[in-house]
Amino acid sequence: MSEERLYSITEVAEAFGLTVATLRFYEDRGLIRHSERRGRVRQYSREDLAGLAYAQLWHEDGMLTLTETSAIVGSDRVGDRLELIAAQRDAMLEKIQKMRGAVAVLDHMLGCRTDRALDCPMTGDYIRGRVDATLDGTPHTTDFWPPSA
Repeated sequence: MSEERLYSITEVAEAFGLTVATLRFYEDRGLIRHSERRGRVRQYSREDLAGLAYAQLWHEDGMLTLTETSAIVGSDRVGDRLELIAAQRDAMLEKIQKMRGAVAVLDHMLGCRTDRALDCPMTGDYIRGRVDATLDGTPHTTDFWPPSA
């Protein structure tokens, strides 16, 4: 019967493109664990590495913060996990929508050929509306782009 190969913390850090300090930090956060120590060196099994890859799925691929990743990785119930995932997905969709609007503004500004940006009818109207709303003490609710017909 062969003994399962264990990987040192240095080997794991190099293989996963992390630093040893990051692996220690992940352990402190409860994201991963090591199987044993040989001397003072942490050793990781394939199962431990699967746990690391699972945490990376959420943190790197899913673009979640470490706190959010910890909550999902530490979740024992599918319902809790799905609730966390749905909340993150909804927040990301909202960010994507805002980023699309920002790209549209930047595209417009790149294509605007007026010497002064405020002379552009679209930009000027938007800026004047924003100033008026601020001075009136009302919320500025107009988007840069007019609603599509």
